[in-house]
Amino acid sequence: MQKVPPVSGQADLAAAVDQVFAGDGPLARAVAEFEPREGQRDMAAAVSRVFARGGVLLAEAGTGTGKTLAYLVPAILSRQRVLISTGTKNLQEQIYFKDLPILREALGLPFTATYMKGRGNYLCLHRLATWRDDVEAGSPADRLYLKLVDDWAATTETGDRAEIQDLPEDVAFWSDIAATAENCIGTQCPEYDDCFVTLMRQRAAQSDVVIVNHHLMCADAAVRQNAYGEVIPACPLAVIDEAHQLEDVATQYFGFSISNYRFDELTRDFERLFASREIADREGQLGRALNRVDDRARLFFSALALARHDYPPLANAFTGPGGEDRARISPDMLEPVREPGRYLLDALTGLEATVALARESSEDLHAIGRRAAELRDELRFLLDANDRDYVFYLEFRGRGLFLRASPIDVSTLVRNLLLDRFAATVLTSATLTVEGRFTYLRSRLGVERAEELQLLSEFNYREQAILYLPPRMPSPKTPAFAQAAAREVVGILTRTQGRAFVLFTSYAMLRLVQPVVESALDYPILVQGTAPRSALLRQFRETPHSVLLATSSFWQGVDVVGDALSCVIIDRLPFASPGDPVIAARIDAIVQRGGDGFADLQVPLAVLTLLQGLGRLIRHRRDRGVLAILDPRITTMPYGRRFLASLPPAPVTSDIEDIVRFFADAQRPA
Repeated sequence: MQKVPPVSGQADLAAAVDQVFAGDGPLARAVAEFEPREGQRDMAAAVSRVFARGGVLLAEAGTGTGKTLAYLVPAILSRQRVLISTGTKNLQEQIYFKDLPILREALGLPFTATYMKGRGNYLCLHRLATWRDDVEAGSPADRLYLKLVDDWAATTETGDRAEIQDLPEDVAFWSDIAATAENCIGTQCPEYDDCFVTLMRQRAAQSDVVIVNHHLMCADAAVRQNAYGEVIPACPLAVIDEAHQLEDVATQYFGFSISNYRFDELTRDFERLFASREIADREGQLGRALNRVDDRARLFFSALALARHDYPPLANAFTGPGGEDRARISPDMLEPVREPGRYLLDALTGLEATVALARESSEDLHAIGRRAAELRDELRFLLDANDRDYVFYLEFRGRGLFLRASPIDVSTLVRNLLLDRFAATVLTSATLTVEGRFTYLRSRLGVERAEELQLLSEFNYREQAILYLPPRMPSPKTPAFAQAAAREVVGILTRTQGRAFVLFTSYAMLRLVQPVVESALDYPILVQGTAPRSALLRQFRETPHSVLLATSSFWQGVDVVGDALSCVIIDRLPFASPGDPVIAARIDAIVQRGGDGFADLQVPLAVLTLLQGLGRLIRHRRDRGVLAILDPRITTMPYGRRFLASLPPAPVTSDIEDIVRFFADAQRPA
C-alpha cells in the first residue's frame, strides 16, 4: 500500500490532508464504499488551518458529513499529540475501535492512541483485594459476578469494566472496587505499578492521539484548578466533539455537592479499615471520631429534610414550578440547619485531626482524612450560600439528599481552563447553530475569536423526509393536550406501521400516552425504564415494527440506521423548566444584563435539543422517514419561527395522509 508521506511542516498539512480525501486518495483505496464529500473535505481543510496557525474553529457539520474522519486525519498527520473529547463513551469507543484502525490501514502511517475514561470505569486492584471478603459475604449473584471480575482481572490489560459484557451496569459492588479518586492512595498503593489508571496515564503520555470524554476533560481541568496534579497529559491540539454538551458537563464538574450518600460512603470505607484490621481499635479515638461524623451527618441531613416541610421559607421554595424535587435556596433558608451544620463541620475537622495524629500510618487511613477535609470545606461553602457566581440549591432524589452549588456562567471557566490550554481547538457537533448563527454557543462557552464553518447535512431532507405538524392541537399547557397527543401518535404510527421513536419531554406525558398507544396498536411497544438503555435499543433494532416511548436520554447519541426507525415524534418543544434552579439563575443573570432570558437562553437551548431529537431519524442516504412535532406553538407563537428556521429543509405537511403517500412514493421504482 502506498503510504501518505510525512508532513514536513505546518504549511504542508492542508495539502497532505486534502490528498487523503481525494477521489483517488488513500481513503478511497482502502475503505469500501468511500465517496468523496465536499463538506468533509471543507471541514478537514478548516481543521488543518486551525491546527497549523492556532486559535479556535467552530464547525457545525450536519449529519452524514463524516466529521469524525474530517478531524482525525489532520490530527494524525499533524504529528503532534491531539486530545479528542467526546460527549459519550459510545463515540469514544467508535473512534478508538473503528475509525482509528481504518485510518491506520488507509494512511500507512504508524501512530499510537489511547482512550481514557473516568476513573470509576476502571478496576482498583487494591480495593478488590481489600473488599473481596465483603463481596464473598454478599448475595449469590454478587459472588457469581465476583468470579467474573476475578477471572477478567487476571487477563485484562486495561481494567475497563466495559470489557465484561456479562457484568450488569448496576451491579452494586462495582462502586466498592472501582478506582475512584476519593479512595486513591497514589504512589503508596501496593498495587501502584499494576494500577490500571496508572498504566492508562502512562499509555496516554506516550500516545499521539488521546481520546477522552467531556466528563474526564472537565474533571481534569477541575483537578488542575485545585493544584492536585493532572489526569490527561499535555496536548497542544484539541478537538471537542459533541460540543453542544460541554456547558452542561462543565456546570456539573465546576460545582460543589455534598449528600448523605457521600457521608455513608465515608463511614462504610472507614468501617472496612477496621474490619480489615488496618486500624486496630474500633473503640479508640479514631472510632469515636468516626462515630461523631456519622451521628452528626445523620442529624444534619434529618434537619434538612424536616426543614423542607416545616420551615416556611424553605418549604415555599419547593412549591414553585419544577420545584418538586429540587429548589433554589438562599442563606436564610438554611437557618434551621446552621447549628447541626456547625456540629458536623467540627466533627469533620476532628476526624481529620485524629487521622493526622493516629499511630496507624496506613495510606488508606490518610485518604479518609483527606476526604473528611474536602467534605468540611465543601460543606462550609455550601452553608454560606453567598457566592454570587454560583446558584445554590437543595435536591431530593430517591433516598438521596443533595446540597449543591453550580456555577451560573461557565464561559470564563471554559475559556480559561479548557480553550486557553490548547494552541488550537476545534469545537464541533451536528448542532451548534441557532437560525444559522453561532452566537448562542459563543456566549455560553466564552468563545471570542474563532473561525466559523457551517456544513449542511449530506442527506437530502427534501426527498428523504417530511415534517408533519398536526392541525388543531390544543395548547400543551392544557389537560386536553395529552389525549390529543395520544390520538396523533396512534394515527401516525398506524400509517408508519410502527418503526418509531416517540420522544417525550417528561415521564408524566409518557405515562399518559403509553396506555392509549398500547391499547390501540398491535406493534411491539418498548418503554424507557423497563430495561437498560442498550438492551432497549438492541430490542428495537431486532424487532420489526417496534415503537420506543422514551424521554431525554434517547434524544441524542442514538443511531438506528435503516427501516427499523422510520419516524420520530416529539411531543412538545423541549423548553428547559424555568423552575430549575440553574436555568432560573441563568435567566436572572441575563435579565440583569438587560437581556431576555426566554429569547436568549430558553429558546436557543430548546432549538438545539429539538434538533438533536429529530436528528435520530436520518442516519444514512438510504434512510427515509417522518418527523412529527405535536406542539402547536411551533406555528402559533412568534418564537416558533426560530425553530422552523433551524429545522432541516424537509417538506412540511399538516395532512396525515401525506405520510401514507410519502412511503408509497418510496416504494415506486425510480
